[in-house]
Amino acid sequence: MRPQGQPAPLSPPSSRDARRERPPNRSCVCSMPWLCLLLAGLLEVVWAVAMKQSQGFTRPGPTVLMVVAMLGSFGLLALAMRSLPLGTAYAVWTGIGAVGAFALGILVLGEAATPGRLAAAALIVSGIALMKLSGS
Repeated sequence: MRPQGQPAPLSPPSSRDARRERPPNRSCVCSMPWLCLLLAGLLEVVWAVAMKQSQGFTRPGPTVLMVVAMLGSFGLLALAMRSLPLGTAYAVWTGIGAVGAFALGILVLGEAATPGRLAAAALIVSGIALMKLSGS
């Protein structure tokens, strides 16, 4: 028996009560899976360039940047995949990373911009656009 004037102890909420109190389930934290996917792709470019700049993981700054960007990229990709089809999300993510790294290689690192490489990049961009237009 409890002394008079003291409130009754709180009982743990039932699973039914817990279900009612949960916030609505969103498909992506940013609520826009294509935005999550775009940001994931841009972070993929960051980690790819940082990996190159790390010189085989011998430079700590670029190595740390690579790991952080990689974790962010994978995390945002996972969020986007909650509502986007696997094939579409993965193809767009890798395409953004490939074309972005290719472009930075040419613009920043002085890599060759041959007609064949430019045509290959254009085909990747065309594939990403077609994937976006034909899917969800």
